[in-house]
Amino acid sequence: MNRSKNAFINGIRDGIPIALGYFAVAFSLGIVAKKAGLTPIQGFISSILNHASAGEYAEFTVIMANASYFEMAFVILVTNIRYLLMSCALSQRIDSETSLIHRFLVGFGITDEIFGISIARVGSLNPYYSYGAIAIAIPSWSLGTAMGIVAGNILPTAIVSALSVALYGMFVAIIIPAAKTDKVVCGVIIISFLVSFAVSKISLFSHLSDSMKISLLTVLIAGAAAILFPLREDEESHTVTDKEDPEYDA
Repeated sequence: MNRSKNAFINGIRDGIPIALGYFAVAFSLGIVAKKAGLTPIQGFISSILNHASAGEYAEFTVIMANASYFEMAFVILVTNIRYLLMSCALSQRIDSETSLIHRFLVGFGITDEIFGISIARVGSLNPYYSYGAIAIAIPSWSLGTAMGIVAGNILPTAIVSALSVALYGMFVAIIIPAAKTDKVVCGVIIISFLVSFAVSKISLFSHLSDSMKISLLTVLIAGAAAILFPLREDEESHTVTDKEDPEYDA
């Protein structure tokens, strides 16, 4: 019990910076959600169930486009499919005797950042560490979305439009570092922009919604890049800064 309590407290501690960042990003998403017609409660529930900025942005875009439920499911699957890989990787760090319910709950709360701090722990991962991070980060994410919708309802239109630009800044912050360190990623990003622009101008694809175009292009371009430029399996080198803690004996 003490190990689980320590793990939970450590998870909260490490999750606080993540929670602060999530609130800021989710606030911008809330502005988009307001444009899609969601209420603060609907936005809060949406963020509780969908823990990805790209996934939620795609979700709100589909809602604004009045697309079908199938299209929404497909778009969210494509944008969030990376979490399947993260779950597989994290499952290798969980003790083999850990129950299925713990595995399910840890998997449900995986985000890029929570995965990062969880996979970096020494030894077997105590599920309560992830619970601690989830307990502080996900409510902050959901509250940020709800507050963004509230702000979108009371702030002047000009300010709302200005705040919505912050979301694009988030995506730029994601792609620029990766593009600077990997020429293949840089090339894929440039090709994606060009192909997306070309498709938007071709009448052949005019019957497809914007969200479906983005989804199909994501699958095709990412798939082609994976086939043509597969990642090399180099030796993994992990720099561990965490000190040994009794929670890792779980």
